Amino acid sequence: MIKVSPIEKIDHLDAQTFINNYKKKNKPVVIKKLTENWPAQKKWSFEYIKEIAGDKQVPLYDCVPSKDRKHQHAPAVTMSLAQYINRLDQGKTDLRLFFYNFLSEIPLLSKDFSYPEIGLKFFKKLPVLFIAGAGTKVQMHFDIDYADIFLCHFGGKKRVMMFSHEQTRYMYHVPFSYSSLHDVDFDSPDYDKYPALKYLQGEVAELHHGDILYIPPGYWHYIVYEEASLSMALRAFPRTPVNFLKMLNNLLIIRTVEGLMRKLVGQSWNNRNERQAVIQTNEAIAKKSTKLI
Repeated sequence: MIKVSPIEKIDHLDAQTFINNYKKKNKPVVIKKLTENWPAQKKWSFEYIKEIAGDKQVPLYDCVPSKDRKHQHAPAVTMSLAQYINRLDQGKTDLRLFFYNFLSEIPLLSKDFSYPEIGLKFFKKLPVLFIAGAGTKVQMHFDIDYADIFLCHFGGKKRVMMFSHEQTRYMYHVPFSYSSLHDVDFDSPDYDKYPALKYLQGEVAELHHGDILYIPPGYWHYIVYEEASLSMALRAFPRTPVNFLKMLNNLLIIRTVEGLMRKLVGQSWNNRNERQAVIQTNEAIAKKSTKLI
């Protein structure tokens, strides 16, 4: 197994403690009782979502890598929330709701939570919802906007494995993307095929109803829905010059080049980047081995 240690869990913390002990140190933490006074704590469930927004049409995504000229963030299908939740109840887990901004479409949800006074300036126009069924796995990735993220979890158990951005060289990071190779299995790593995984050292947390996970800027995360559940992400955009420039580079340059090349070249572009992920990672571990000699 990949080396991981438990992410620290704490019931409450004030803004100064959060900034000094976690934000400044780029250290994840699970805050267990920050949502205890939110209406969402009691109300948010699949039945509640169906009741207030079952007729809303939403884009859904599969867990299959994009091929040929298909954009890597293109939805697989659109259906109503009621239809989708019914599929989850039937045990179908091939689709997930991803990064759904609910402010305009389901405004009632905005009355069920408040933005934590924790020392971050949250971007209040972008609370986003994630839903998936038991057994769904979300590919290892990091968020391109380098935001501070509060992942607020509701429903069944969700497991999150995390790695600092400094470990990107061992992650089989696909160029012009924000993810690792799709074939890399972080639950059952193949060290013969992907030897760099032996050098990873990460953290892991199991989230339960009402928990909030703090994800520092640029942190890699791999998610397993152990039970059907939903989560809301609140984000604070980067305010340091370094992370702000990283965000602009990702949004304006990297993403633009990827979309254009995928559209013009197609699958050969994807194949080239997957080969480069292996080549660059192998070079990184070769350098590490040289230093150890």
